[in-house]
Amino acid sequence: MSPDPRPLFASAARWFSALVNRVPATAWHQPGLGEWDLRALIGHTSRSLITVDTYLDRPTEQIAVATSWDYYRAASDLAAASPDAVVERGRQAGAALGDQPAQTIADLVDRVLARVQTAGDPVIETIVGGMRFSDYLATRTFELVVHGHDIAAALDLDPPPLDADTLAAALDLAGRIAIAAGSGATLLRALTGRTALPAGFTVV
Repeated sequence: MSPDPRPLFASAARWFSALVNRVPATAWHQPGLGEWDLRALIGHTSRSLITVDTYLDRPTEQIAVATSWDYYRAASDLAAASPDAVVERGRQAGAALGDQPAQTIADLVDRVLARVQTAGDPVIETIVGGMRFSDYLATRTFELVVHGHDIAAALDLDPPPLDADTLAAALDLAGRIAIAAGSGATLLRALTGRTALPAGFTVV
């Protein structure tokens, strides 16, 4: 039986908020990731909370995406078709954080986690189609962990400690995404020191 995704998501969300609280006031417009400055990267990451809140208001009956790793295959195709839209959503989300972004994130975390606790496990309509809320929540934990480390790297700081189970959940999903894409053995061999990963390798 899969672990309850809610405490893992809560752990990742609070960790993200603690990390954002350490961003210096002068750093918000420095480079973040790719075309994003730090504010846009944090805005993009905050969408892992915003979409949970939004999608809970979009119940559906049909499951189009059966697992959290299938979500990434579908989302990758969507992003490849409209990469500029992904970049722009991050920028808009960053701008929406306002003049006190760390407080905006903290308030968002409190609101969304309270809602998640009572949400159950409905089928929700996501950007790639209907899926179980628990499966979608696992993808949001992954996003918070991965982009949290992106934020720490952009700031050249050690991130606050992250719960081991939450990090393990992100690593597990990365492995499952790789397996679904046919590159699981490549990843395993690299992780065990047998070979280096191919240039540009990514699971997402």
